[in-house]
Amino acid sequence: MKESIFYATGRRKSAIAKVWLTPGSGQWVVNGKDLLGYFKREVLKMVIEQPFLVTATLGNFDVRASVVGGGLSGQAGALRLGIARALMVSDSTLRPRLREYGLVTRDPREKERKKYGQPGARKRFQYSKR
Repeated sequence: MKESIFYATGRRKSAIAKVWLTPGSGQWVVNGKDLLGYFKREVLKMVIEQPFLVTATLGNFDVRASVVGGGLSGQAGALRLGIARALMVSDSTLRPRLREYGLVTRDPREKERKKYGQPGARKRFQYSKR
């Protein structure tokens, strides 16, 4: 019997998370480490677990994830979206509940590029009349 594996990709800012869910006891492996070993802040752990808490499936799946790019906060957001999408692949009836909490929508905000003749994306150098 082939074990069921549910795969999905999540993105946030410049971070990309590849997520594999398998029915199990709730073990986490993110880039070869456990969840709190990789995301050291408790707040990020709460963000990542949201899809499981909303659908009452916390501890029903083993999570294996590969996360690249961006910072820890962006990676946590990408992982959250990846988990939500993988849960929808496993059971399509969870979609309305996940959508209700805004966990299905990809956050489109990206960093705006720096323009020439300016110190940043929008900031200008100080104007001097004389």
